[in-house]
Amino acid sequence: MYGAADLAGVSRLQYTPEMRLIRVMCSGRVDLEFVFRALAKGMDGVFIGGCRLNECNYVTQGNYDALALVLLSRKILQHLGLNPERLGIAFMSAGEGILFAETINQFVGMIKEIGPLGRSEGLDAADLSLKLEAVLKLIPYIKLVERERLRVPVKTEAAYWAFFADEGVNQVIQETILDRLTVAQLNLLLKKAPLTTTEIAERLGLSPSEVSRYIHQASRQGWLRFDQQEKRYAPAV
Repeated sequence: MYGAADLAGVSRLQYTPEMRLIRVMCSGRVDLEFVFRALAKGMDGVFIGGCRLNECNYVTQGNYDALALVLLSRKILQHLGLNPERLGIAFMSAGEGILFAETINQFVGMIKEIGPLGRSEGLDAADLSLKLEAVLKLIPYIKLVERERLRVPVKTEAAYWAFFADEGVNQVIQETILDRLTVAQLNLLLKKAPLTTTEIAERLGLSPSEVSRYIHQASRQGWLRFDQQEKRYAPAV
């Protein structure tokens, strides 16, 4: 895909300078951490470009790994309260410089319409930072879950979309990744200051019943305690 970027430059095709290009050997080398660290550093969106599916230069077909990364990351973004369309992906050949320029311009235009990261979704800077910090801390675990339980058995684009739309797969993602991510946010939040159930609900955008469920999970893990005097939850140590 990077050949398309080179061709666009040589052909002097106009595409927005607001996109910063980072070369990788294969789109499959794009790591989950790259995506969320870019957002944590202030980027409003991330776009991944790869070779056309089934035309990968490597036997590993890494562009399918990139597609899986995007489909999983979008679910994480949505769980955080962020627009999942902030993460885009497209596949094209090295000779499609015009398509590259058009695709980049369309993506950047869409991100501009969505607006600044977090602010457009009603999140203040502190809450956004906490949510992204929780993801970054959990990335080694998320990658382990993906490797062991979220591998698509058939390498076709339709199979990947169907796999990540499957109700059973989404239940696995909820129970193994998203619930744990919320507990990680709760942990980071309470390290800053003890909070009531209502305050936790407001900061994390949860209902009181959801907060109770996550508090129960954290209590079972042994790191949460209830301060009877303050009537607030705090870390156990």
